[in-house]
Amino acid sequence: MIRLVVGLGNPGKEYERTRHNAGFWLVERFAQAKGVVLRKDPKFKALVGKTAEGVWLLQPQTYMNLSGQPVQMLAGFFKIKPDEVLVVHDELDFAPGVARVKQGGGIAGHNGLKDISQRLATHEYWRLRIGVGKPQPGREGADYVLEKPPAEEKSAIDAAIDKCLGVLPQILSGDMQGAMNKLHTEEKPPAPPKKEPEKKAPEKKEPPAEAPKKEGLLSGLFGRKK
Repeated sequence: MIRLVVGLGNPGKEYERTRHNAGFWLVERFAQAKGVVLRKDPKFKALVGKTAEGVWLLQPQTYMNLSGQPVQMLAGFFKIKPDEVLVVHDELDFAPGVARVKQGGGIAGHNGLKDISQRLATHEYWRLRIGVGKPQPGREGADYVLEKPPAEEKSAIDAAIDKCLGVLPQILSGDMQGAMNKLHTEEKPPAPPKKEPEKKAPEKKEPPAEAPKKEGLLSGLFGRKK
């Protein structure tokens, strides 16, 4: 069961539309859907809200590299275990439109995850990874995630967030396998109906010719005996 949902991003107008703020985007939309107002809480250095079901929503306002500080403080204050934490973040390894959920694993150079892992002293919190695509070869990932995605990519990211919001109730309730089955299954167009092979009419077989009777054959050669 998840008790804390953390959306990663950077505060400020200049960052709000950048790829690195994909985690913020999801938490904002979820809060709006649940009628939750995210308010600045100086004690936790974050925007904080709580759903009617008792799930905390958190947007750290410390910038990405120090994301772990608000997570550590709120989780410690309310005695929330690492495996009850879901961190939502941008993922370079996935194309826009792809989203995956997992527990633990590497941080793949993500500075927000790096700080959270260090402050919680574990990697074993849950992650909801929203694909933003990879930069072109030779470009720095740090610059890429701080850019605004073009309209087509943004639409694909928004579609992935829609899918995530669809399975979030399952994730929060602890049905991780059910959520994975839905989120990780790519929708495929229905296969065209198979054509039935044409049935060929059975070939008509001619009845075998009757062999001539011996009697007839002999009588033809020698004549009948009287």
